[in-house]
Amino acid sequence: MQPILVYIGNLGLFNNFNIFVIPQISLNMVVFSRKGVTMKLKNKLVISFCIMVFLPVILCSMAMGCLYHIQKESIERTYEVEDGAVLIGVYSPIMIFGGITDGIYEDMKVKVEENPAQFADTGYLDELSQELSAKLSCLVVRVNGRIIYNSTSLPDADIRKILPEYSDTKENISDVGTYKGGEYQNLIKQLNFRDSEGNYYSVSIVTSLKQILPQIKAFIVEVIMVIIFVLMITSLGLTLWIYSSIVRPLNKLKLATNNIKEGNMDFEMPKVSNNEIGDVCRDFEDMRVILKNSSEEKLKSDVEEKELIRNISHDLKTPLTAIKGYVEGLQDGVANTPEKQAKYIQTIANKVNDMDKLIDELTIYSRLDTNRVPYTFVRCNVSDYFGDCCEEIGTELEASQIGLEYNDHLTEPAYMNVDPEQLKRVVNNIISNSVKYMAEGRQGRITIDLYDEGDYIHVIFSDNGIGIAAKDIEHVFERFYRTDESRNSKHGGSGIGLAIVKKIVEDHKGKIWAESVEGEGTTMHLNLIKAKAENNNAQEA
Repeated sequence: MQPILVYIGNLGLFNNFNIFVIPQISLNMVVFSRKGVTMKLKNKLVISFCIMVFLPVILCSMAMGCLYHIQKESIERTYEVEDGAVLIGVYSPIMIFGGITDGIYEDMKVKVEENPAQFADTGYLDELSQELSAKLSCLVVRVNGRIIYNSTSLPDADIRKILPEYSDTKENISDVGTYKGGEYQNLIKQLNFRDSEGNYYSVSIVTSLKQILPQIKAFIVEVIMVIIFVLMITSLGLTLWIYSSIVRPLNKLKLATNNIKEGNMDFEMPKVSNNEIGDVCRDFEDMRVILKNSSEEKLKSDVEEKELIRNISHDLKTPLTAIKGYVEGLQDGVANTPEKQAKYIQTIANKVNDMDKLIDELTIYSRLDTNRVPYTFVRCNVSDYFGDCCEEIGTELEASQIGLEYNDHLTEPAYMNVDPEQLKRVVNNIISNSVKYMAEGRQGRITIDLYDEGDYIHVIFSDNGIGIAAKDIEHVFERFYRTDESRNSKHGGSGIGLAIVKKIVEDHKGKIWAESVEGEGTTMHLNLIKAKAENNNAQEA
């Protein structure tokens, strides 16, 4: 497992970049950059765990090494011990405590040779005791077996138990070194000698092994403080890092939810990191856009429905007024001849038919808009189908003195899968729209052309009517859309005829669009998918 370097941002632990070594987890977890790190939240948690484990260990180890070096030098300088004795003294105290009084012990031996009587001088013994106290040791002096000086905290009776007895040798000075275990745990260095008057002395350096070097105490305290400090800094840095990845985006998300709760959809989610919380925020932004569009669509739909009601009221009121007038004419005897009566009745029937067509249009569009119209697709020959439609339409157009020209440009038989009834509604609505907007004083003409364009059948409906303004051409297929009021006040219409056409064509996976020159006429283009040669079965959409 190869190590990788990870930049964790500025946590206050280093000056510029914070880099440390962790085991390689995944090379695609982290995106390195000078400004920061971008990664998934789950990867941040993994990195946080590694940082929490490895970073304190590394930093604490470095700090402990520095502190140990400082305290080691202090011990060597204070107690005059050799280099290396400090480390051994940590787990074997007797080694270091045995060496810290060697210098004083050697000086005492020199003093014994020069002037042994001074060990009976209290002033000299106080100075010697102070010097030993700096070496964490105490002084006990016995003369002829009697304790004349004791700088330990133990009573004389206990001191007698741990001090070795006087041992006389042929030399004037004898060294005695002993370790007293048990409850006392003392290291004792003792000088036995006689003065010129024959008094025998026992001068003992007593060093307790139960104590700890002040430097070691300071080292332990400093290590504990460093560990606490490193853990606090590491935890604070990681907390701020995770906080910026979770809490801040959540606060932004909360602000967004408050906006939506208050009905404000005109805000935009701030940019967030590329992680799981960021994904939620981006999904929330998508939801906001959808809600906003839905709200705007609802408002638009409400306006359209009000417009529809107004149009329907107008379109129904006009024929109803006419029907009412003709009925009153029949009741009042204005139509006093069979010819007039027949004319009145025919006019009433035509108005009723207009109302019936309007209501039928509304019913069909409502069912199409809610996808409640079951399509029955049938394989049809293109030329035969549009030929039959033109033959049926031609009779009606002839009665209205409008010419119909049908041009079949197909060079070979072509087929399509369509619902014949619904596609016929498309043709009838397009033709009816052309008839409705024929120019006055001009011989009406409608042309239907068929072309084979590979995967599509292209049907073109052209007329020489009043045309459509450029500003209206892109809206003619919108539901309830009608052009200027002056024109529609004369021709009427609900504004959903071409919307029905577009819906049916789209349900056939086709396409329809319009071209027009105002004052010259309008051209409707219809593309229908050709049926594949092997598809010979009827299908239901």
